[in-house]
Amino acid sequence: MACSRKRDDQDVILDSINEGVFTIDLDWRITSFNRAAERTTGVSRNNALHQTCQEVFQANICKKNCALKQTFETGQPVVNANAFIINHQGQRVPIRISTAILKNDAGDIIGGVETFQDLSQIEQLRKQLHSRYTFEDIIGRGPEMRRLFDLLPLISKSSSNVLIEGASGTGKELFARAIHDLSPRKNHRFVPVNCAALPDTLLESELFGHKAGAFTDARKDKAGRFSLAHKGTLLLDEIGDISPAMQVRLLRVLEDNLIEPLGGEHPIPVDVRVLAATNRNLSDLVQCGSFRNDLYYRIRVIHLKLPALRDRREDIPLLVQHLLDKFNRLQGKDITGVSEEVMARLMDHDYPGNVRELENIMEQAFVLCRGITIELRHLPPELRLATAGGTPSLNHLSLKAMEKFMITEVLLRHQGNRNQAAQDLGINPSTLYRKIKAYRIHVPETDGRGRKK
Repeated sequence: MACSRKRDDQDVILDSINEGVFTIDLDWRITSFNRAAERTTGVSRNNALHQTCQEVFQANICKKNCALKQTFETGQPVVNANAFIINHQGQRVPIRISTAILKNDAGDIIGGVETFQDLSQIEQLRKQLHSRYTFEDIIGRGPEMRRLFDLLPLISKSSSNVLIEGASGTGKELFARAIHDLSPRKNHRFVPVNCAALPDTLLESELFGHKAGAFTDARKDKAGRFSLAHKGTLLLDEIGDISPAMQVRLLRVLEDNLIEPLGGEHPIPVDVRVLAATNRNLSDLVQCGSFRNDLYYRIRVIHLKLPALRDRREDIPLLVQHLLDKFNRLQGKDITGVSEEVMARLMDHDYPGNVRELENIMEQAFVLCRGITIELRHLPPELRLATAGGTPSLNHLSLKAMEKFMITEVLLRHQGNRNQAAQDLGINPSTLYRKIKAYRIHVPETDGRGRKK
Protein backbone atom coordinates (compact mmCIF):
# COMPACT_ATOMS: atom_id res chain seq x y z
CA MET A 1 0.00 0.00 0.00
CA ALA A 2 2.81 2.42 0.96
CA CYS A 3 4.69 1.57 -2.25
CA SER A 4 1.56 2.24 -4.34
CA ARG A 5 0.96 5.56 -2.58
CA LYS A 6 4.59 6.56 -3.17
CA ARG A 7 4.25 5.77 -6.89
CA ASP A 8 1.04 7.82 -7.09
CA ASP A 9 2.80 10.77 -5.44
CA GLN A 10 5.66 10.47 -7.94
CA ASP A 11 3.21 10.48 -10.85
CA VAL A 12 1.54 13.64 -9.54
CA ILE A 13 4.91 15.37 -9.25
CA LEU A 14 6.08 14.25 -12.71
CA ASP A 15 2.77 15.25 -14.31
CA SER A 16 3.19 18.78 -12.99
CA ILE A 17 6.41 19.21 -15.01
CA ASN A 18 6.09 20.83 -18.45
CA GLU A 19 8.98 18.81 -19.89
CA GLY A 20 8.63 15.16 -20.86
CA VAL A 21 10.13 12.80 -18.28
CA PHE A 22 10.58 9.04 -18.35
CA THR A 23 12.64 6.54 -16.39
CA ILE A 24 14.01 3.14 -17.39
CA ASP A 25 15.28 0.09 -15.54
CA LEU A 26 18.51 -1.77 -16.33
CA ASP A 27 16.72 -3.71 -19.09
CA TRP A 28 15.91 -0.41 -20.88
CA ARG A 29 12.21 -0.79 -20.14
CA ILE A 30 10.20 2.29 -19.25
CA THR A 31 9.12 2.42 -15.60
CA SER A 32 7.51 5.89 -15.52
CA PHE A 33 6.16 8.23 -18.20
CA ASN A 34 4.70 11.63 -17.40
CA ARG A 35 1.86 13.56 -19.03
CA ALA A 36 4.14 15.87 -21.05
CA ALA A 37 5.81 12.78 -22.50
CA GLU A 38 2.37 11.49 -23.53
CA ARG A 39 1.63 14.82 -25.23
CA THR A 40 4.86 14.97 -27.19
CA THR A 41 5.00 11.34 -28.31
CA GLY A 42 1.27 10.70 -28.75
CA VAL A 43 1.77 7.48 -26.74
CA SER A 44 -0.27 6.90 -23.59
CA ARG A 45 1.41 6.07 -20.30
CA ASN A 46 -0.20 2.62 -20.22
CA ASN A 47 1.15 1.80 -23.68
CA ALA A 48 4.62 3.16 -22.91
CA LEU A 49 5.21 1.37 -19.59
CA HIS A 50 7.30 -1.80 -19.85
CA GLN A 51 8.22 -1.04 -23.49
CA THR A 52 11.84 -0.28 -24.39
CA CYS A 53 12.48 3.41 -24.86
CA GLN A 54 13.65 2.82 -28.44
CA GLU A 55 10.29 1.25 -29.34
CA VAL A 56 8.42 4.25 -27.99
CA PHE A 57 10.60 7.13 -29.19
CA GLN A 58 12.13 5.96 -32.49
CA ALA A 59 14.67 8.76 -32.04
CA ASN A 60 17.50 9.45 -34.48
CA ILE A 61 20.09 8.93 -31.72
CA CYS A 62 18.64 5.69 -30.32
CA LYS A 63 20.77 3.26 -32.33
CA LYS A 64 24.19 4.93 -32.49
CA ASN A 65 24.37 7.82 -30.04
CA CYS A 66 21.93 7.00 -27.25
CA ALA A 67 22.28 9.69 -24.57
CA LEU A 68 21.24 7.35 -21.76
CA LYS A 69 23.75 4.73 -22.91
CA GLN A 70 26.46 7.39 -22.90
CA THR A 71 25.47 8.35 -19.35
CA PHE A 72 25.61 4.71 -18.19
CA GLU A 73 29.03 4.24 -19.76
CA THR A 74 30.65 7.46 -18.51
CA GLY A 75 28.69 8.10 -15.33
CA GLN A 76 28.25 11.69 -16.52
CA PRO A 77 24.90 13.33 -17.32
CA VAL A 78 24.09 14.55 -20.82
CA VAL A 79 22.74 18.10 -20.84
CA ASN A 80 20.71 19.76 -23.63
CA ALA A 81 21.54 17.40 -26.50
CA ASN A 82 19.49 17.97 -29.66
CA ALA A 83 17.65 15.11 -31.36
CA PHE A 84 14.30 14.29 -32.89
CA ILE A 85 11.73 11.56 -32.32
CA ILE A 86 9.01 10.09 -34.49
CA ASN A 87 5.69 10.51 -32.71
CA HIS A 88 2.69 8.19 -32.82
CA GLN A 89 1.34 9.98 -35.95
CA GLY A 90 4.60 9.39 -37.80
CA GLN A 91 5.66 13.03 -37.53
CA ARG A 92 9.20 14.23 -36.86
CA VAL A 93 9.39 16.16 -33.56
CA PRO A 94 12.58 18.05 -32.62
CA ILE A 95 13.51 17.71 -28.94
CA ARG A 96 16.25 18.75 -26.48
CA ILE A 97 17.22 16.05 -24.00
CA SER A 98 19.10 15.67 -20.70
CA THR A 99 19.91 12.40 -18.91
CA ALA A 100 21.08 11.16 -15.50
CA ILE A 101 21.62 7.90 -13.60
CA LEU A 102 19.10 6.66 -11.03
CA LYS A 103 20.42 5.11 -7.82
CA ASN A 104 18.72 3.54 -4.81
CA ASP A 105 19.36 4.43 -1.17
CA ALA A 106 22.33 2.03 -1.09
CA GLY A 107 23.97 3.83 -4.03
CA ASP A 108 23.36 1.03 -6.51
CA ILE A 109 22.45 1.96 -10.09
CA ILE A 110 18.85 0.91 -10.77
CA GLY A 111 18.19 2.71 -14.04
CA GLY A 112 18.21 6.08 -15.76
CA VAL A 113 16.07 9.16 -16.23
CA GLU A 114 15.67 11.34 -19.30
CA THR A 115 13.93 14.68 -19.63
CA PHE A 116 13.07 16.15 -23.01
CA GLN A 117 11.62 19.40 -24.28
CA ASP A 118 9.44 19.63 -27.39
CA LEU A 119 11.09 22.20 -29.68
CA SER A 120 8.39 22.11 -32.38
CA GLN A 121 7.13 25.63 -31.72
CA ILE A 122 10.65 27.04 -31.49
CA GLU A 123 11.59 25.23 -34.72
CA GLN A 124 8.51 26.59 -36.50
CA LEU A 125 9.25 30.15 -35.39
CA ARG A 126 12.91 29.77 -36.40
CA LYS A 127 11.89 28.61 -39.86
CA GLN A 128 9.46 31.50 -40.25
CA LEU A 129 12.17 33.93 -39.16
CA HIS A 130 14.91 32.58 -41.42
CA SER A 131 12.70 31.04 -44.14
CA ARG A 132 14.79 27.85 -44.07
CA TYR A 133 12.96 24.68 -45.09
CA THR A 134 13.91 21.19 -46.20
CA PHE A 135 11.94 18.57 -48.08
CA GLU A 136 10.84 17.21 -44.66
CA ASP A 137 8.61 20.31 -44.38
CA ILE A 138 6.77 19.46 -47.61
CA ILE A 139 3.77 17.32 -46.73
CA GLY A 140 2.72 14.43 -48.96
CA ARG A 141 2.90 10.68 -49.39
CA GLY A 142 1.12 10.08 -52.71
CA PRO A 143 3.04 8.76 -55.74
CA GLU A 144 3.61 12.18 -57.35
CA MET A 145 4.94 13.71 -54.14
CA ARG A 146 7.12 10.68 -53.40
CA ARG A 147 8.64 10.98 -56.87
CA LEU A 148 9.45 14.64 -56.19
CA PHE A 149 10.93 13.76 -52.78
CA ASP A 150 13.23 11.24 -54.49
CA LEU A 151 14.36 13.87 -57.00
CA LEU A 152 14.96 16.77 -54.59
CA PRO A 153 18.26 15.59 -53.04
CA LEU A 154 19.66 14.76 -56.49
CA ILE A 155 18.59 18.10 -57.96
CA SER A 156 19.94 20.00 -54.96
CA LYS A 157 23.46 18.64 -55.38
CA SER A 158 23.79 20.09 -58.89
CA SER A 159 24.10 23.72 -59.97
CA SER A 160 21.76 23.34 -62.94
CA ASN A 161 18.90 25.77 -63.46
CA VAL A 162 15.47 24.45 -62.51
CA LEU A 163 12.01 25.33 -63.79
CA ILE A 164 9.22 24.68 -61.28
CA GLU A 165 5.73 24.69 -62.77
CA GLY A 166 2.53 24.43 -60.79
CA ALA A 167 -0.74 26.19 -60.08
CA SER A 168 -0.86 28.96 -57.48
CA GLY A 169 -0.72 27.59 -53.95
CA THR A 170 1.05 24.30 -54.79
CA GLY A 171 4.20 25.29 -52.90
CA LYS A 172 6.62 26.34 -55.65
CA GLU A 173 8.62 28.65 -53.39
CA LEU A 174 8.73 26.01 -50.65
CA PHE A 175 10.26 23.54 -53.12
CA ALA A 176 12.71 26.19 -54.29
CA ARG A 177 13.80 26.94 -50.72
CA ALA A 178 14.17 23.21 -50.03
CA ILE A 179 16.41 22.83 -53.11
CA HIS A 180 18.59 25.69 -51.88
CA ASP A 181 18.77 24.47 -48.27
CA LEU A 182 19.80 20.98 -49.40
CA SER A 183 22.43 22.31 -51.81
CA PRO A 184 26.15 23.18 -51.41
CA ARG A 185 25.02 26.84 -51.68
CA LYS A 186 22.96 26.67 -48.46
CA ASN A 187 25.42 28.86 -46.53
CA HIS A 188 24.83 31.70 -48.97
CA ARG A 189 21.67 33.66 -49.67
CA PHE A 190 18.38 32.48 -51.14
CA VAL A 191 16.92 35.53 -52.90
CA PRO A 192 13.36 35.44 -54.28
CA VAL A 193 11.87 38.04 -56.63
CA ASN A 194 8.32 38.16 -57.95
CA CYS A 195 8.69 39.08 -61.62
CA ALA A 196 4.95 39.72 -62.07
CA ALA A 197 4.80 42.34 -59.32
CA LEU A 198 7.00 44.96 -61.05
CA PRO A 199 6.97 46.79 -64.37
CA ASP A 200 9.98 46.38 -66.66
CA THR A 201 11.90 49.45 -65.54
CA LEU A 202 11.64 48.59 -61.86
CA LEU A 203 12.25 44.88 -62.45
CA GLU A 204 15.45 45.63 -64.35
CA SER A 205 16.74 47.74 -61.46
CA GLU A 206 15.58 45.12 -58.95
CA LEU A 207 17.39 42.29 -60.74
CA PHE A 208 20.58 43.99 -61.90
CA GLY A 209 20.88 47.00 -59.60
CA HIS A 210 21.62 50.61 -60.50
CA LYS A 211 24.20 53.32 -60.04
CA ALA A 212 23.54 56.67 -58.43
CA GLY A 213 22.07 59.07 -60.99
CA ALA A 214 20.96 56.32 -63.38
CA PHE A 215 17.41 57.72 -63.22
CA THR A 216 15.31 60.14 -61.20
CA ASP A 217 15.41 59.35 -57.47
CA ALA A 218 18.45 57.05 -57.89
CA ARG A 219 20.41 58.90 -55.21
CA LYS A 220 22.82 56.08 -54.36
CA ASP A 221 24.07 52.80 -55.73
CA LYS A 222 21.81 49.79 -55.22
CA ALA A 223 22.81 46.14 -55.53
CA GLY A 224 20.44 44.00 -57.57
CA ARG A 225 19.05 40.61 -56.65
CA PHE A 226 21.66 38.84 -58.80
CA SER A 227 24.45 40.49 -56.79
CA LEU A 228 22.72 39.68 -53.49
CA ALA A 229 22.44 36.03 -54.56
CA HIS A 230 26.14 35.73 -55.51
CA LYS A 231 27.31 32.19 -54.59
CA GLY A 232 23.72 31.44 -53.60
CA THR A 233 20.35 30.90 -55.28
CA LEU A 234 17.97 33.28 -57.07
CA LEU A 235 14.29 32.41 -57.48
CA LEU A 236 12.59 34.12 -60.43
CA ASP A 237 8.96 33.66 -59.45
CA GLU A 238 6.23 34.06 -62.09
CA ILE A 239 8.84 34.19 -64.84
CA GLY A 240 6.14 33.57 -67.45
CA ASP A 241 4.94 37.17 -66.99
CA ILE A 242 8.13 39.03 -68.00
CA SER A 243 8.19 41.07 -71.17
CA PRO A 244 10.09 40.12 -74.38
CA ALA A 245 12.62 42.90 -73.72
CA MET A 246 13.33 41.59 -70.21
CA GLN A 247 13.61 38.07 -71.61
CA VAL A 248 16.49 39.24 -73.83
CA ARG A 249 18.36 40.83 -70.92
CA LEU A 250 17.82 37.83 -68.71
CA LEU A 251 19.01 35.43 -71.40
CA ARG A 252 22.24 37.39 -71.80
CA VAL A 253 22.91 37.24 -68.06
CA LEU A 254 22.29 33.48 -67.92
CA GLU A 255 24.60 32.89 -70.90
CA ASP A 256 27.49 35.12 -69.78
CA ASN A 257 27.11 35.17 -65.98
CA LEU A 258 27.59 38.92 -66.17
CA ILE A 259 25.24 41.69 -65.05
CA GLU A 260 25.25 45.37 -65.99
CA PRO A 261 23.62 47.65 -63.41
CA LEU A 262 21.58 50.54 -64.80
CA GLY A 263 23.93 53.46 -65.33
CA GLY A 264 26.97 51.22 -64.91
CA GLU A 265 29.95 51.16 -67.27
CA HIS A 266 31.40 47.73 -66.61
CA PRO A 267 29.80 44.27 -66.38
CA ILE A 268 30.01 42.47 -63.04
CA PRO A 269 30.55 38.69 -62.87
CA VAL A 270 28.08 36.72 -60.74
CA ASP A 271 27.88 33.10 -59.64
CA VAL A 272 24.18 32.39 -59.13
CA ARG A 273 22.04 29.29 -59.44
CA VAL A 274 18.72 30.28 -60.99
CA LEU A 275 15.44 28.63 -60.08
CA ALA A 276 12.41 29.79 -62.06
CA ALA A 277 8.78 29.27 -61.07
CA THR A 278 5.52 29.86 -62.90
CA ASN A 279 1.84 29.01 -62.70
CA ARG A 280 1.63 29.15 -66.49
CA ASN A 281 2.55 26.53 -69.10
CA LEU A 282 5.77 27.94 -70.57
CA SER A 283 5.77 25.38 -73.37
CA ASP A 284 2.45 26.79 -74.59
CA LEU A 285 3.82 30.33 -74.33
CA VAL A 286 6.81 29.29 -76.45
CA GLN A 287 4.49 27.78 -79.05
CA CYS A 288 2.46 30.99 -79.35
CA GLY A 289 5.60 33.13 -79.51
CA SER A 290 5.22 35.09 -76.27
CA PHE A 291 8.16 33.42 -74.53
CA ARG A 292 11.60 32.99 -76.08
CA ASN A 293 12.52 29.43 -77.01
CA ASP A 294 16.21 29.91 -76.13
CA LEU A 295 15.42 31.35 -72.69
CA TYR A 296 12.94 28.54 -72.06
CA TYR A 297 15.59 25.87 -72.58
CA ARG A 298 18.17 27.86 -70.64
CA ILE A 299 16.02 27.87 -67.47
CA ARG A 300 14.46 24.43 -68.06
CA VAL A 301 17.58 22.31 -67.61
CA ILE A 302 15.67 20.45 -64.90
CA HIS A 303 11.87 20.51 -64.86
CA LEU A 304 9.62 19.97 -61.84
CA LYS A 305 5.85 19.81 -62.25
CA LEU A 306 3.98 20.19 -58.95
CA PRO A 307 0.60 18.44 -58.74
CA ALA A 308 -2.58 20.29 -57.80
CA LEU A 309 -4.14 19.29 -54.48
CA ARG A 310 -7.20 17.83 -56.23
CA ASP A 311 -4.82 15.38 -57.95
CA ARG A 312 -3.41 14.11 -54.66
CA ARG A 313 -6.44 13.87 -52.40
CA GLU A 314 -4.79 11.06 -50.41
CA ASP A 315 -2.55 13.76 -48.90
CA ILE A 316 -5.44 15.86 -47.54
CA PRO A 317 -5.79 14.01 -44.17
CA LEU A 318 -2.03 14.31 -43.68
CA LEU A 319 -2.11 18.03 -44.52
CA VAL A 320 -5.07 18.55 -42.19
CA GLN A 321 -3.16 16.93 -39.32
CA HIS A 322 -0.09 19.03 -40.11
CA LEU A 323 -2.17 22.21 -40.07
CA LEU A 324 -3.87 21.17 -36.82
CA ASP A 325 -0.46 20.82 -35.20
CA LYS A 326 0.76 24.11 -36.68
CA PHE A 327 -2.20 26.24 -35.60
CA ASN A 328 -2.37 24.60 -32.17
CA ARG A 329 1.23 25.72 -31.62
CA LEU A 330 0.78 29.21 -33.06
CA GLN A 331 -2.58 29.97 -31.44
CA GLY A 332 -2.05 28.15 -28.14
CA LYS A 333 -5.08 25.90 -28.63
CA ASP A 334 -5.62 22.17 -28.17
CA ILE A 335 -7.97 21.23 -31.02
CA THR A 336 -7.69 17.48 -31.45
CA GLY A 337 -9.19 16.97 -34.90
CA VAL A 338 -12.03 17.49 -37.36
CA SER A 339 -15.39 15.75 -37.48
CA GLU A 340 -16.12 13.02 -40.02
CA GLU A 341 -18.43 15.35 -41.92
CA VAL A 342 -15.75 18.06 -42.07
CA MET A 343 -13.14 15.60 -43.35
CA ALA A 344 -15.57 14.40 -46.01
CA ARG A 345 -16.16 17.98 -47.19
CA LEU A 346 -12.43 18.71 -47.21
CA MET A 347 -11.80 15.54 -49.23
CA ASP A 348 -14.51 16.48 -51.73
CA HIS A 349 -13.47 20.10 -52.37
CA ASP A 350 -11.56 20.86 -55.61
CA TYR A 351 -9.22 23.51 -54.11
CA PRO A 352 -8.66 26.01 -56.90
CA GLY A 353 -6.27 27.68 -54.45
CA ASN A 354 -4.53 24.36 -53.65
CA VAL A 355 -2.65 23.90 -50.35
CA ARG A 356 -2.78 27.62 -49.60
CA GLU A 357 -6.57 27.48 -49.78
CA LEU A 358 -6.70 24.48 -47.43
CA GLU A 359 -4.47 26.36 -44.99
CA ASN A 360 -6.79 29.38 -45.09
CA ILE A 361 -9.83 27.14 -44.50
CA MET A 362 -8.18 25.55 -41.47
CA GLU A 363 -7.02 28.91 -40.09
CA GLN A 364 -10.58 30.28 -40.27
CA ALA A 365 -11.90 27.13 -38.59
CA PHE A 366 -9.39 27.61 -35.75
CA VAL A 367 -10.59 31.17 -35.21
CA LEU A 368 -14.25 30.08 -34.99
CA CYS A 369 -13.79 26.81 -33.08
CA ARG A 370 -14.21 27.07 -29.30
CA GLY A 371 -14.17 23.34 -28.57
CA ILE A 372 -11.72 20.55 -29.31
CA THR A 373 -13.18 19.40 -32.65
CA ILE A 374 -13.69 21.41 -35.83
CA GLU A 375 -17.30 21.02 -36.95
CA LEU A 376 -19.10 21.80 -40.21
CA ARG A 377 -20.30 25.17 -38.89
CA HIS A 378 -16.68 26.33 -38.61
CA LEU A 379 -16.03 25.94 -42.35
CA PRO A 380 -16.55 28.69 -44.96
CA PRO A 381 -20.11 28.88 -46.40
CA GLU A 382 -19.15 27.34 -49.75
CA LEU A 383 -17.95 24.17 -47.99
CA ARG A 384 -21.00 23.95 -45.74
CA LEU A 385 -23.39 23.77 -48.69
CA ALA A 386 -24.46 20.29 -49.77
CA THR A 387 -23.42 19.17 -53.24
CA ALA A 388 -26.05 20.14 -55.78
CA GLY A 389 -27.72 17.59 -58.05
CA GLY A 390 -27.80 13.85 -57.76
CA THR A 391 -24.13 13.15 -58.49
CA PRO A 392 -22.54 10.97 -55.78
CA SER A 393 -20.04 12.91 -53.70
CA LEU A 394 -17.61 12.24 -50.90
CA ASN A 395 -19.73 14.72 -48.92
CA HIS A 396 -22.30 11.97 -48.44
CA LEU A 397 -19.83 9.36 -47.23
CA SER A 398 -18.96 8.40 -43.69
CA LEU A 399 -15.29 8.31 -42.74
CA LYS A 400 -15.25 4.51 -43.17
CA ALA A 401 -16.91 4.72 -46.58
CA MET A 402 -14.45 7.39 -47.59
CA GLU A 403 -11.55 5.18 -46.50
CA LYS A 404 -12.98 2.32 -48.58
CA PHE A 405 -13.27 4.67 -51.57
CA MET A 406 -9.64 5.82 -51.22
CA ILE A 407 -8.28 2.27 -50.85
CA THR A 408 -10.22 1.13 -53.91
CA GLU A 409 -8.93 4.07 -55.97
CA VAL A 410 -5.29 3.43 -54.99
CA LEU A 411 -5.60 -0.32 -55.72
CA LEU A 412 -7.00 0.46 -59.16
CA ARG A 413 -4.19 2.91 -59.79
CA HIS A 414 -1.63 0.19 -59.08
CA GLN A 415 -3.56 -2.58 -60.87
CA GLY A 416 -3.99 -4.51 -57.64
CA ASN A 417 -0.38 -4.36 -56.43
CA ARG A 418 -1.04 -4.33 -52.69
CA ASN A 419 2.52 -3.53 -51.64
CA GLN A 420 2.62 -0.40 -53.81
CA ALA A 421 -0.90 0.57 -52.73
CA ALA A 422 0.05 0.21 -49.06
CA GLN A 423 3.14 2.35 -49.65
CA ASP A 424 1.07 5.12 -51.24
CA LEU A 425 -1.49 4.97 -48.43
CA GLY A 426 1.25 5.09 -45.80
CA ILE A 427 0.15 1.87 -44.07
CA ASN A 428 1.59 -1.62 -43.64
CA PRO A 429 0.58 -4.23 -46.24
CA SER A 430 -0.88 -6.37 -43.44
CA THR A 431 -3.11 -3.45 -42.43
CA LEU A 432 -4.20 -3.05 -46.04
CA TYR A 433 -5.07 -6.77 -46.26
CA ARG A 434 -7.27 -6.46 -43.16
CA LYS A 435 -9.07 -3.42 -44.53
CA ILE A 436 -9.65 -5.08 -47.93
CA LYS A 437 -11.24 -8.01 -46.13
CA ALA A 438 -13.23 -5.87 -43.69
CA TYR A 439 -14.61 -3.56 -46.41
CA ARG A 440 -15.02 -6.42 -48.93
CA ILE A 441 -13.09 -4.49 -51.56
CA HIS A 442 -12.83 -6.05 -55.00
CA VAL A 443 -9.16 -6.18 -56.00
CA PRO A 444 -8.24 -6.07 -59.75
CA GLU A 445 -7.48 -9.42 -61.36
CA THR A 446 -3.75 -8.71 -61.77
CA ASP A 447 -1.25 -8.01 -59.03
CA GLY A 448 0.24 -4.98 -60.77
CA ARG A 449 2.91 -6.97 -62.63
CA GLY A 450 0.61 -8.27 -65.35
CA ARG A 451 0.08 -11.64 -63.71
CA LYS A 452 -3.12 -13.27 -62.61
CA LYS A 453 -3.46 -13.66 -58.87
